[in-house]
Amino acid sequence: MENFILVKDVRVPLADGTKLSTDIWRPDTEEPVPVLLMRTPYGKEDLVAYTMISPNVFALLEAGYAVAVQDVRGTFRSEGTFVPHVNEAEDGADVVRWLAAQEWCSGAVGGWGASYLGMVQWQAASTGVPELKAIAPSLSTGDIHRAAWRTPGGALSHDLAERWTTLMAVNEVTRALAKGEGEEADLHALVAEMADPADAVSRTPLIDRPVQAKYLPGALDQVAGHPDRDEYWEALSALDRAGSITAPSLNIGGWYDSLIGGTIHGYTTMRKNGGSPEARDGQRLIVGPWSHINLNGYFPDRHFGPGANVSAANLTGAYIAFYDRWLKGREDALDGVSPVRIFVMGIDQWRDELDWPLPDTEYTPYYLAGDGPANTIGGQGILTTTPPVGDTSDRYLYDPARPVPTFGGTIIEFSGYDGAADQRPVHDRDDVLCFQSEVLKEPVEVTGPVSAVFHVSSSAVDTDFTAKLVDVHPDGRAIILCDGILRMRYRHSLAEPELIEPGEVYEVTVDLLATSNVFLPGHRILLEVSSSNFPRYDRNSNTGGEIAKEHLSDMVPATNVIYRGAEYPSRVILPVINR
Repeated sequence: MENFILVKDVRVPLADGTKLSTDIWRPDTEEPVPVLLMRTPYGKEDLVAYTMISPNVFALLEAGYAVAVQDVRGTFRSEGTFVPHVNEAEDGADVVRWLAAQEWCSGAVGGWGASYLGMVQWQAASTGVPELKAIAPSLSTGDIHRAAWRTPGGALSHDLAERWTTLMAVNEVTRALAKGEGEEADLHALVAEMADPADAVSRTPLIDRPVQAKYLPGALDQVAGHPDRDEYWEALSALDRAGSITAPSLNIGGWYDSLIGGTIHGYTTMRKNGGSPEARDGQRLIVGPWSHINLNGYFPDRHFGPGANVSAANLTGAYIAFYDRWLKGREDALDGVSPVRIFVMGIDQWRDELDWPLPDTEYTPYYLAGDGPANTIGGQGILTTTPPVGDTSDRYLYDPARPVPTFGGTIIEFSGYDGAADQRPVHDRDDVLCFQSEVLKEPVEVTGPVSAVFHVSSSAVDTDFTAKLVDVHPDGRAIILCDGILRMRYRHSLAEPELIEPGEVYEVTVDLLATSNVFLPGHRILLEVSSSNFPRYDRNSNTGGEIAKEHLSDMVPATNVIYRGAEYPSRVILPVINR
């Protein structure tokens, strides 16, 4: 279409009478067209939402779609009170129904948007609203406890929780000041926290954030005060109601995104439990070498080449083909398009696949071995496919006052030092165990879900165990690929915590989420084991108490032990691809 119509600040009514401010772009035609909806708490005027991993709005208009962009309840120009996640399912469904009923709409509505903007798509879809024909959540999750605020192992995404609540509080105080309400001093305090996040994330107790609590009632309690996966989180999890979701989804993620576990979980859950054949068979998955912020594939310690840039992935073309299939009914729109497209690191190439996990995956155990202690990179830890014979153990002191610092990985870091970062700064710590393979003579491809099975004990009643999968380059760089954490109280269930007996040996599994990497000849495979990765995850106090409410002075050190050998075959399970 050469021309389009833009209508600003349309007041879309919800069932309870609340009106949400919405900008509507539509082709200048008399023919009804499908509508693509983006709902955001960050302000619909924020142009960042229209770029990078999102489709090109003008290309969508040219392809014959209308675009609606909306401030969610209680943000910017919309009415109501913003409580994160709580109203998004029904609000989203109301908006979808309203759009579908407009005379310029064909009756079909789709969704798009990243991060929180993807979460609201999942929540609206979980209502089963029939006019919602397809969604395209990127860098997002359909289970808010599992991937946003918590992890599959039960730890809090500490840095994310601190940064996000501060950012949203800034938006709220700015909104209040515009109404002649609020305090300038509060805005200055929040901006100071954003300028010095290291100080902010280190303060205890975590729940004690009075300015954030003042402008975001209940938000801190939401992310920190519900550590267990209780009824509160179940009610907000769209994927717990996968059988009600009839819309197929285009899932887009990054290997270094903090929500990559949610992206993949959405794809696999819907493939199995979706509420319609279209929802099950229509799933699509695209994963690039990106973090939540960095979408160009260029990190300070590792550059994945020009093909890694999000622009090289032609995501707009993927969006339009997906929407054409499900909103316009073009059955040939996805002909020749593989359901899964991944960027394979190491060889730094895009590759099409038939499903995830890859059907020809060989889950291969690499055992923790070595004749002596594995503490530090200079220790005697070995990673080998040969089952161990003798038994031994490694012990270290985990002190919450001296946690292992986060270097890159899936942390959200606006300065750019996230993603594929060198881990050597932590390799000389006594509380980091390092298990390395021999120098590889042949390439080893690891593509798929990664997990570690450890036999452990602790002097405490609760503690954490962490694991990192690392690619050691010939020049010494130790580039993180993926990592995970298990909070021992959640070893059996995220909903029903159970403390441990000091000194007792437990077999536990740490979920390292997923990666795709070819370890090239001359490289080594490295597994790091410890008990903290701060501030990516909150530090366990080792007391068994409610961590978010504890002061640093309440926390106690713990002596943690990893057992390995014939009786205790601790191992990392790698999804090896041999082709």
